[in-house]
Amino acid sequence: MHANPLALFWEGFSVASFTQLGSQSLQIKLQPAADYIPCCSGCNQNTRAVHDTSIRRVRERDLFQYRVWLEVPVRRVRCATCGPKMERLPWLSGRQPLTAAMVSWVEALVRLMPVQHVARLLGLHWHTVKAIDYRRLQREVTEPDKRRIRHLIMDEFALFKGHRYATVAIDAETQQVLWIGEGRSRAAVRPFFEWLGPEACAGIEAVAMDMNTAMDLEVQHHCPNARVVYDLFHVVAKFGREVIDRVRVDQVNQLRHDKPARKVIKRSRWLLLRNRDNLKEDQAVKLKELLQANQSLMTVYLLKDQLKELWYAPSEDEARQRWRDWFNLAISSGLRPVQQFARRLRDYREGIVASARYRLNTSVLEGMNNKIKVIKRMAYGYRDSDYFFLKIKAAFPGKVR
Repeated sequence: MHANPLALFWEGFSVASFTQLGSQSLQIKLQPAADYIPCCSGCNQNTRAVHDTSIRRVRERDLFQYRVWLEVPVRRVRCATCGPKMERLPWLSGRQPLTAAMVSWVEALVRLMPVQHVARLLGLHWHTVKAIDYRRLQREVTEPDKRRIRHLIMDEFALFKGHRYATVAIDAETQQVLWIGEGRSRAAVRPFFEWLGPEACAGIEAVAMDMNTAMDLEVQHHCPNARVVYDLFHVVAKFGREVIDRVRVDQVNQLRHDKPARKVIKRSRWLLLRNRDNLKEDQAVKLKELLQANQSLMTVYLLKDQLKELWYAPSEDEARQRWRDWFNLAISSGLRPVQQFARRLRDYREGIVASARYRLNTSVLEGMNNKIKVIKRMAYGYRDSDYFFLKIKAAFPGKVR
């Protein structure tokens, strides 16, 4: 049996003394074990020749209510191959003032708790905990095989309050987050395609996105074989904001002298914008009565439903025919907001038609955005964008192909 069981925690050393520092701290002084031959950290060669010794004070994992500090005499050996070199101590984490066991404990806790909470719990500086977690993330986040990426999904999310955004790109097949960059302009998105490289870009077949001109132009510039696929949710949501809501406001303004009818339409915004399938029975009845009473609202609501059908066409030819039918109805509706929207949407029709061949959408990223918000809330915001982006990549490592 080992003479000192505690020495099993610290290979090559034995315990020389214990000192209690106050009511919650314990200092353990170590000394080199007599039967242990130090090892060169450069070539792993054992040698008894010691060049010099320095005392390091490092933090060990807590013991019950005590915070444990170690005083460790660390030797530089005189290696025949490497010259003066620090001895190899597997239980010390490089030059950090923490043992490897303490670092592992911090890594385990920070998976479950915000950095700030871990720092308070262990009595460490916030930057120390963050640095440990940052190195863990760099170690664990794996690079994808760029040659196998064929379909991409790109979207943006709010980075901070005040309309600051970041762009995220994922592999549509594995749902691995490939890249995140601050901003949503062409210049902000371009580093992603530069990171992919010409060979991987040439292999991209389709990219799903909202109607973001910056992303669209960068895809066309860097990915010569890729089709842009516009997301159904974003287009229909845009139609709701720019058309249905505008027509509703116009109808409210026209009913200034009919206060009961004006009140009903004024309060109908969310009823008109919500998906019909998500309405409760009483809400569906109210919607039906509203549409029957107002021809303009009936028209834009039916056009919204027909717009959705463009994304469910069985072929590109059928999608083009559906587009022509919808566009003609929109222009002939006589409603200016509808006509303006249809003319603007005409420039994006190929990205809508492409959805008949590539069944891609950004709904996966919408779900991811909810988890990103949770990561952000847990940390009360991030001071370091690179660290935040690594946290996101670690949260979405992707599925095995």
